[in-house]
Amino acid sequence: MTRWLFLGPFYALIGLATGSGGAMAAQPEPWQLGFQPAATPVMAQLTSFHNLLLWIITLISIFVLVLLAYVCFRFRASANATPSKRTHHTLLEIAWTAVPVLILVVIAIPSFKLLYFMDRTTDPELTIKAIGHQWYWSYEYPDDGDFTFDAYMVADDDLEAGQPRLLTTDNAIVLPVQTNIQVLVTATDVLHSWAVPSFGVKMDGVPGRINETWFRIEEPGMYYGQCSELCGDLHGFMPIMVRAVSKEEFDAWTQQAQEEFARAGNVDVAQDEQGYR
Repeated sequence: MTRWLFLGPFYALIGLATGSGGAMAAQPEPWQLGFQPAATPVMAQLTSFHNLLLWIITLISIFVLVLLAYVCFRFRASANATPSKRTHHTLLEIAWTAVPVLILVVIAIPSFKLLYFMDRTTDPELTIKAIGHQWYWSYEYPDDGDFTFDAYMVADDDLEAGQPRLLTTDNAIVLPVQTNIQVLVTATDVLHSWAVPSFGVKMDGVPGRINETWFRIEEPGMYYGQCSELCGDLHGFMPIMVRAVSKEEFDAWTQQAQEEFARAGNVDVAQDEQGYR
């Protein structure tokens, strides 16, 4: 995304204030202000665009506040007993029309570039499919053996040390780093939404339709998300857990996963009947 050099120092200050820099974090933190650190190029550009908008709206708010204060003081009744009869001012009318248009152009250019960048990757190296159910996710790997598995939330009593509550699943999505990954999202019953904040991804799963998104994970680690659609009474209990590994580790995992998990379209009936655990 295009960056303006004169805004560079301000971007840095806002990044510190909003937590967009520093050590990589893959989950919400107590008292967190701002976004999770970006784990993908998409999220990095979203954070940058957010910082630009934050400065624009802050400067506009300050300008309007100062203008209102000046008008209240300058044109108060005690200092302006005889008000002006002027109803038009050509220069002011041109200014308050042209300046907002210029501001919108400054916002629109990077906005459209980012929308096109987020839309899809033209040459995906890996495709996975995320399927929303009430209330868990299923995943298919058509490019690596066509296997599938379900991911249920781990109950509080079964959590191990270091595992975040309401975000841990029994099976993690394993993906390689430095790879353009295409995600096909759908649902079997109601609307769901596959969202991982540190990836800058939030895509609705609609029954009978397949929506597409993509990301490229920069660093290995564990990343968490949740369904972000009001899909029923257990809406808050269908998390997303992604484990990013090297390409060599991913290849080894897929070999193991092909033996461990059922193939797509031939899901273990006992696994499918588990329901929410």
